Amino acid sequence: MFELPKLDYKNNALSPIMSEQTLDLHHGKHHQTYITNLNNFIKDTELEKLSLEEIIKKTSSDNTKLGIFNNASQHWNHNLFWKCMKPNGGGKMPSKLEEKIKKDFGSFENFREEFIKAGLTQFGSGWCWLSIKDGKLVVTKTPNAENPIISNMKPILGCDVWEHSYYLDYKNKRPVYLENFFDKLINWEFVDSNL
Repeated sequence: MFELPKLDYKNNALSPIMSEQTLDLHHGKHHQTYITNLNNFIKDTELEKLSLEEIIKKTSSDNTKLGIFNNASQHWNHNLFWKCMKPNGGGKMPSKLEEKIKKDFGSFENFREEFIKAGLTQFGSGWCWLSIKDGKLVVTKTPNAENPIISNMKPILGCDVWEHSYYLDYKNKRPVYLENFFDKLINWEFVDSNL
């Protein structure tokens, strides 16, 4: 059975960029609901013995298992999301990651612009990602619960652009949320460790 992961920081530690109220609801309620639903869906089935990644891959193209896929994928997405943030995040990134970003995007500024644009142009609910595809870093976006794993990529940074991740703090200002996430929350050491 899957369980809600503990955060590496207190619920008020990302404030004011991400408020304690948002984190309480997002982590404690939304993420917990995905886990509860997933556990209920897979109980006493052959999926119960599989890893989260295996469940995602096995159910992603099966419309009869859409509920399982959505909840499994959202659980995986959020596990990554919480680790991608830290108090007083953003700022300078480790040199290995910085070199790779400059090589694959031309400059840090180009990467920042592309990542934020992906989050802004994701219509409705979804995610924006930095992933490894065939040894190269790429920025992508996905709708709803989908993630780059189903396209044989390895996500190393993800930002949730579902309204529940920012609406209490930013209302309809998704651009401000994305800029603040990028500049003030990202845990570049964690992203670097995924390379």
